[in-house]
Amino acid sequence: MSKMQKGFTLIELMIVVAIIGILAAIALPAYQDYTKRAKLSEVILAASACRTSITEVYQSATSLPVAGSWGCESSGSASKYVNSVATDGSGNITVTVQGTGDTNIDTKVLTLIPRSASGGAPTLGNAVGSWVCGSSTLTPATTIPSKFLPGSCRG
Repeated sequence: MSKMQKGFTLIELMIVVAIIGILAAIALPAYQDYTKRAKLSEVILAASACRTSITEVYQSATSLPVAGSWGCESSGSASKYVNSVATDGSGNITVTVQGTGDTNIDTKVLTLIPRSASGGAPTLGNAVGSWVCGSSTLTPATTIPSKFLPGSCRG
């Protein structure tokens, strides 16, 4: 009489557990980075109101406001992940991050810098051609590691 095999052998179960362990070791860090990028999306959204205000001033004003007077700044826990939004006299936006639970991100800053169509600093009476988000080379520099920045803000 031939015996019918019922169930799995111990080695087959060990192989399945090992495969699941390897997949978890790869997926968990990727997921954690994804959640941090999602939190930073809120930080970028907080800067968007300032971006609109600064663009309008460059197009229509006769002089630039002083630092902190663009009408879009906030301080003292502006939202769950935004501690403050500040501007300088050139319209550069600096957002300080809080509450993400990561020391590589909390208390660090994200910057948005206005640029003319030619890539230089914008001038009064002309449109802001683009915004540089997350630059570590322009001043003021973003201090958040670029791997945590959303894809639209790396540069």
